[in-house]
Amino acid sequence: MIYADNAATTKMSCTAIDAMLPYMNELYGNPSSLYGLGQRAKEALEEARERIAACIGASPKEITFTSGGSEADNQAIRSAALLGARKEKRHIISTAFEHHAILHTLKKLEGEGFEVELLPVGELGTITAQQVAEAIREDTALVTIMYANNEIGSVLPIPEIGAVCRGRDVLFHTDAVQAAGHLPIDVKAQNIDLLSLSAHKFHGPKGAGVLYARQGIPLSSIIEGGAQERGKRAGTENVPAIVGMAAALEEACAHMEENTTKVSALRDRLIAGLSQIPHSALNGDPVSRLPGNVNFCFEGIEGESLLLLLDDRGICASSGSACTSGSLDPSHVLLAIGRPHEAAHGSLRLSLCEENTEADVDAILKAVPEIVGYLRNMSPLWKDKVSGQKEFVL
Repeated sequence: MIYADNAATTKMSCTAIDAMLPYMNELYGNPSSLYGLGQRAKEALEEARERIAACIGASPKEITFTSGGSEADNQAIRSAALLGARKEKRHIISTAFEHHAILHTLKKLEGEGFEVELLPVGELGTITAQQVAEAIREDTALVTIMYANNEIGSVLPIPEIGAVCRGRDVLFHTDAVQAAGHLPIDVKAQNIDLLSLSAHKFHGPKGAGVLYARQGIPLSSIIEGGAQERGKRAGTENVPAIVGMAAALEEACAHMEENTTKVSALRDRLIAGLSQIPHSALNGDPVSRLPGNVNFCFEGIEGESLLLLLDDRGICASSGSACTSGSLDPSHVLLAIGRPHEAAHGSLRLSLCEENTEADVDAILKAVPEIVGYLRNMSPLWKDKVSGQKEFVL
């Protein structure tokens, strides 16, 4: 099997698994308990908080553990919105191609009286700090812009956007789920006020995430109950997963440079090969791009058919984000960068990691052109395009 869907989830590292095991079968106490077993779990929890904070340039007091990126996004946005509303600020700036954890939360806030402005991202899938500066108003409560897009891999100018927001005294949140462990992050240097990340995107366990909130920014609870996480996130902490997350993030950050070099080379070779397929197009910024992301549109085919035939050959890929891959609607990300509906339906996302090999790339480069050709030969629409009865869009 060739696994090329690391943007959806990653295989857990041995480092993370080994770190978790003692807190499953020996040190399984509740970290809120006063007896020794519980306190040892509490010590592990706080040590993990310190280690994760160090990886992103934060203070341990600024780290809140969550169930993942979606929860962290929800809490960050709702907390900032509530703070803004208290000051009569109800304008929120984001982009048209955010993850649905952001977009759906913003949609709900619109129903609660907030005004949401989604900035256009352009054909390369990025925005400029100048766009943000021009959109900020006196009543802007929050700017929330993803660090790197989960589908097309474009990396946005986060430090520049952070500087604009800090200079205008507007809170800045970034969904860094795809970036953490893959790109260098320093929340202080980059003027980030709120940041979300998720363990399973960097070889940690599913069901564990982090919300960083700069000291002095009060968080509003979205889960009520006990007093865990300084009263800001009720529920007994998942100590094994949190310990595993800390181990995985430390390992990813320690090997980031070498992993980036290897994975970027595989990515570029894959892009070069797939670009040879007629009437195909690379999606996303070709330069400012996540190390492992390859996203193409192939005219004249359906992405779902391509995925199923790749699966028959033992290749795991996706046609968009994992949260929407079951939908028949074209990706909102691809539509945001201007791809026609027809082309957006024929998309393929391949996301590599350091465990992928040259042989994997060779196999993908053999399989994809053959499958695309096979599907096109079956398509009446493609025959109309080839005969000139209909125009090509790519």
